[in-house]
Amino acid sequence: MPIMAALTKNMRVGADFGRRASRDLTQRRQQTHSLHSREQHLDSALAWLAKAQDISGDGGVSYGYSLRGGWLPAYRETTGYILETFYDAAAQLDRPELAERAERAARWVLQIQNPDGGIANLKYGPDGIVFDTGQCLFGLVRAFEETGDEAFLVGARKAGQWLVEALGTDPMWVKHEHMGTPHVYNTRTAWALLRLNEIDPNDAWVKAARTNLDWAIASQQVSGFFNNNAFVKGDSPYTHNISYAICGLQESGWLLGDEAYVASARRCSDAALAHMAADGFIPGQISPDGVARARYSCLTGQAQLAIAWGRQVEHGGPAHLADAARRSVGFVMRHHVIESGPEAARGAVAGSFPIWGRYAPASYPNWATKFFADALLQEMSS
Repeated sequence: MPIMAALTKNMRVGADFGRRASRDLTQRRQQTHSLHSREQHLDSALAWLAKAQDISGDGGVSYGYSLRGGWLPAYRETTGYILETFYDAAAQLDRPELAERAERAARWVLQIQNPDGGIANLKYGPDGIVFDTGQCLFGLVRAFEETGDEAFLVGARKAGQWLVEALGTDPMWVKHEHMGTPHVYNTRTAWALLRLNEIDPNDAWVKAARTNLDWAIASQQVSGFFNNNAFVKGDSPYTHNISYAICGLQESGWLLGDEAYVASARRCSDAALAHMAADGFIPGQISPDGVARARYSCLTGQAQLAIAWGRQVEHGGPAHLADAARRSVGFVMRHHVIESGPEAARGAVAGSFPIWGRYAPASYPNWATKFFADALLQEMSS
């Protein structure tokens, strides 16, 4: 990039960050409600996800937009489950063009899948990573269900076999794990294997899933939260990680008809709910012993917790959880900018509120917007 063009871009990006930081500093948590309807927020979020896919130009969905570097390349892990959101929205909103986007993303996942079935994050090398592979498995299973194309089933089986072999005889995934550390939030990978089992019944998928799920619930503390659930060993997990663990456990429990997994998830989600303020704010990090370790919100985790509570209500959980879900979504809505700020970020959900919070600072990661859209779709269908 020519020097003057690079300087101009840096100045623009710096100005974008300054404006958003100033807005967040002024607003903090003073606003009590969103200025837009849930339908407007959903339309804007879906439009941004479509834009993020178009930006990549190959079917994958851009990692997101950074106020420090602009648009980023397609991100494999999250493209795998964003395509599920496109399918869900296509059906619920009668928007077939979103189903076309989903299939395009699924075919891109097949293209970037390693011959051995794993999905790599090239930032860490060419070999597959357990969590990334699990999240892409969700997309391949769903694409097969929607299209009947055997290519997606073949890709899903390869991913499942790779995950089984990566687990081996261990009680949890350690090999091919991010940072070389086992993570409880791989309950979401176990859930992906159980989704595969729905279209391709195989005792190997179920055995591997149960093995990891059993290790996860053994890691639960008296507080309700889990050890071994942060990205980095010894850190306090983000609500993003916590929500992954909850959803993986409860969805797996419902698929297996095993109340132990559902009960474990409920203990953790109840513990998280105890941290919610009246305005819906939840601290972005909570330690395994149940102590809040942040004064900012991880907006992704807020949306994911809303999904977890909403799903519990759908499965007969207490009615007050529906209110908890609405409050958590409402908090994200109040900090979802759809009409102002940099054009590339309009409709996207920031990693943190305020924007300089520790989780994905100064950026709009695509999965934050994905889970926000999922939470809105869930609430609007109830």
